[in-house]
Amino acid sequence: MRGRVLLVVGLAVGYVLGTRAGREKYDQMVAQAQKLWNDPRVQKQVKTAEQFAKDKAPDVVDFVTDNAKKVAAQVGSRSTASKSSTTKPVTKPRTAAPKTSTAK
Repeated sequence: MRGRVLLVVGLAVGYVLGTRAGREKYDQMVAQAQKLWNDPRVQKQVKTAEQFAKDKAPDVVDFVTDNAKKVAAQVGSRSTASKSSTTKPVTKPRTAAPKTSTAK
């Protein structure tokens, strides 16, 4: 059912964006879209989705926070490991300064 609704909405949006039927047809489509949106069955599903999102929001926040801390710890441990390495840093060889000509 959800796939059908998305298909109909996608077709409607495509038609609105690509139509040359004029303002009258556009107004008719807007009225139909508003009628669909205000349908009690659609609004019931909207409320269900909103409630689901509100119920799951704290879980999502905890999940993201925990994983962000894990990633930060991994990055921090890699950074400290590379700083404490005992290898000698590589230096570039010095190049001679370019000679300037004094001839006139």
